[in-house]
Amino acid sequence: MKKIIIVLSIIIGLFGIVANAQDNFPEPMEPPRLVNDFTGFLNQNEQMNLEQKLRTYNNQTSTQIYIVVVESLDGYDPNDYAVRLGEKWGMGQKGKDNGLLILIKPKTAGSKGEVYIAPGYGLEASVTDIAAKRIVSNGIIPHFKKGENYKGLDLAVNTIIQITQGEFTSEQFVSANPERKKTRGSRLFGIISFLLFFIIMGRSRGSKHSSVGRSLPFWLLLGMMGSGHSRGSGFGDFSSGSGGFGGFGGGGGGSFGGGGAGGSW
Repeated sequence: MKKIIIVLSIIIGLFGIVANAQDNFPEPMEPPRLVNDFTGFLNQNEQMNLEQKLRTYNNQTSTQIYIVVVESLDGYDPNDYAVRLGEKWGMGQKGKDNGLLILIKPKTAGSKGEVYIAPGYGLEASVTDIAAKRIVSNGIIPHFKKGENYKGLDLAVNTIIQITQGEFTSEQFVSANPERKKTRGSRLFGIISFLLFFIIMGRSRGSKHSSVGRSLPFWLLLGMMGSGHSRGSGFGDFSSGSGGFGGFGGGGGGSFGGGGAGGSW
């Protein structure tokens, strides 16, 4: 009898630990938003700028790119935490699984900073593990190390948008904006023209050109290699803020498969 009681106590205790661990995952902020900073990692203006860009992209494509900053990973591996949080919040659309999470745990006096990019099932072919690793290692972390939190995330968002541009299209947006239905040839011509412009500028300016100028062709090439078909450059679409800063209803029930990559600083 004592053995049965001990076994039941252990089982109940384990259930309690699991339940408590699940409760450690935060709920989405209210009203729903794509930039959820629980730590003050970004100031209010930086959050609003990123939120507007991400909402515009969500309105245009239905792809949901989340930025979530948490105080602790509660002992979870960054990949495990990101996947569990993405599933809990239902990031992306059900059936399309076109959500993506940029997870950040800031650096503190007693712990290193962590960042992880986790794409949903539907974006894994575009945002591959290699692409995610390069975005983290070559784009995000160098800026985070210098305290340029917003620059690192803005660069990452621009790169992810470039990679996933055209992967999913919102039927409502296309029907309301028929001019966005560009041919495949015009998209490719735009990309080639854009790359040639920076190659020519880079040669003319020699070694004095900025680090951003040097890295931009790399990000564009990364975006082109990330999928099996050509994509538009996307810069005109997102810099204008088309699509508005309208209401956002939160996750649509998307699923995650465990892909992605991260790093620490």
